[in-house]
Amino acid sequence: MRHRLAHRKLNRDSAGRKALLRGLATQLIEYGTVVTTIERAKELRKVVEPLVALARVDSVNNRRSAAATLYSKKSVGDLFSRVAPANATRQGGYTRILKLGLRPGDNARRAIIEFVEPTAIKAAETTAPVAAN
Repeated sequence: MRHRLAHRKLNRDSAGRKALLRGLATQLIEYGTVVTTIERAKELRKVVEPLVALARVDSVNNRRSAAATLYSKKSVGDLFSRVAPANATRQGGYTRILKLGLRPGDNARRAIIEFVEPTAIKAAETTAPVAAN
């Protein structure tokens, strides 16, 4: 039974797992979509969705809280100026996970994680999706 197991370990220690998810969250906010494994995408959703909910109210404290998680100032600005206004009317469920298939090298299950609202993904249409393997 999986009682009291809050997250997947992703074959890393806690610092490496936190760094991986922070990097994926930064990429998702900057580019709008990320290609990764299904397990990482499901864990990333637990990081990004509270950030979007936090960014719906623009304040200095909320920006500092988001900056503590994200790696770049550009991603914090994108979160508050592009992603949060596009999701202002949604009550939750800001991201979607689409299954891709198996990765040729190690047969890992791949997925695309992206924002549900099309205006939040507008920057991703101009750039190619980032692969995080």
